[in-house]
Amino acid sequence: MPLLDGLRVVMSAIHGYGVVTTRPFRAGEVICYGDGVLYRQDEDFDDTYALILPVEDSGLPGEDFFWDLADQTRWFNHSCAPNSDVRSNWDHEAGVPRAWWVALRDIAVGEEITYDYAFVAEAAEVCACGAATCRGLIVDDDPAELAKLPDELRAHLRIPAARAAS
Repeated sequence: MPLLDGLRVVMSAIHGYGVVTTRPFRAGEVICYGDGVLYRQDEDFDDTYALILPVEDSGLPGEDFFWDLADQTRWFNHSCAPNSDVRSNWDHEAGVPRAWWVALRDIAVGEEITYDYAFVAEAAEVCACGAATCRGLIVDDDPAELAKLPDELRAHLRIPAARAAS
């Protein structure tokens, strides 16, 4: 696995491993491109480090695809107040997706790279990001997704109850 320029894997205060910057990044700058292995939704694999990619852009039939990250991007942690955004598109010529992370704001040397995982309700889990705006759960804050949360997870939400119950 080649090292990504400007990034270093460390133990994270958020969760397990994390990735910090070894140089500054400016808002709007591409932090890195990710690499991975493509799996169809019905294949057996560990999706712990996978991005879910919609099939619409692929031109391929079937369900969503999973891009199992196979480089340091697999250790980018979630934050409810992220400093980066993951973007993707299909490289139709190569028949694979491309994923990259863009800085949402200036990122200083030594700062951990984070993005919002925005899990669907069925995959939601308790959040430990520590952000002042932490939702309490790693979940998409769309009211339709929040309404699907089971009661035991809903108790962890730190957003207005009216929004969560919509």
